[in-house]
Amino acid sequence: MKTDDFDYTLPDRLIASHPAERRDASRMLVVHRATGKLEHRNFRDFPTFFSGADLVVLNNTRVVPARFFSPDGRLEILRLEPGPDETWRCMVKPGKRFRQGDRVSIGGSTATVCEVCADGTRWLRFEPPLDPGRDGHLALPPYMKRGEDTVDRERYQTVYASREGAIAAPTAGLHFTPEILERVNHRFVTLHVGAGTFLPVKATEVSEHKMHVERFEVSNADASAIAGAERVIAVGTTVVRVLEHLAAGGGIRGGAGETSIFIYPPYAFRRVNGLLTNFHLPKSTLLMLVSALAGRDLILEAYHEAIREEYRFYSYGDCMLIL
Repeated sequence: MKTDDFDYTLPDRLIASHPAERRDASRMLVVHRATGKLEHRNFRDFPTFFSGADLVVLNNTRVVPARFFSPDGRLEILRLEPGPDETWRCMVKPGKRFRQGDRVSIGGSTATVCEVCADGTRWLRFEPPLDPGRDGHLALPPYMKRGEDTVDRERYQTVYASREGAIAAPTAGLHFTPEILERVNHRFVTLHVGAGTFLPVKATEVSEHKMHVERFEVSNADASAIAGAERVIAVGTTVVRVLEHLAAGGGIRGGAGETSIFIYPPYAFRRVNGLLTNFHLPKSTLLMLVSALAGRDLILEAYHEAIREEYRFYSYGDCMLIL
């Protein structure tokens, strides 16, 4: 399949750059795969679609402030993963100011460029260590076209976030309130969402795209419940990637690891039976994943319907339930 097969046109006015007033006030477009029916509902209706035999699986990763600036605001880094001795692999801007051996002021620290990697990232050593709580900022998606607001510290985080390590939020979970979560049978996995979620697909042929690697963890108790569930509803594409990675490896078992699984049509799902997800960017790997579950034509029909009905798109936008 071609990357262009997953394209659509979205008016800028439908990009949600700020959260809705209430988490559970989002609209929810329900896609019924068996009939092709599209149903307009509110997210508060989410629990009514499931019985006690169904299991809703959520990603409990917690977003950390991973974006840092120089005192004059001209230099920027995004911390991707830690290394030994206070080193971090980072994305940097502008690259010409981060040559090997350079020392730059970032936040309340001095960063030394230890290595320039082939993919353009750098390994930096920070002395003294950076303080994310004091100096860090959330790495909001570029399409929001704004910096972090005070409200983002709460709203760009799920109410059940507990395991620190993500750069970006698992946004399908942002709609949940504690009250709605209590109404569904649920379990958790952890996948720390990385910066790769923002990277565009540059390959012409979908199969030529190289997927980014993300770290995950599943407890033995949660793995057992997921393996034995009659029907599994994933909340977000990150949960899909964890469960399908494990299922492809022989079954849902507890433990930690990494996944670079790339799901696109055609794909035979092994463990996920349904999906709650937000609306995704054109030609993105996330749009390809949901198309693998519901079919490209039905998903694009649903997206065009959402545009006609002026749903809010992307991280702070409305959601879609695929059954």
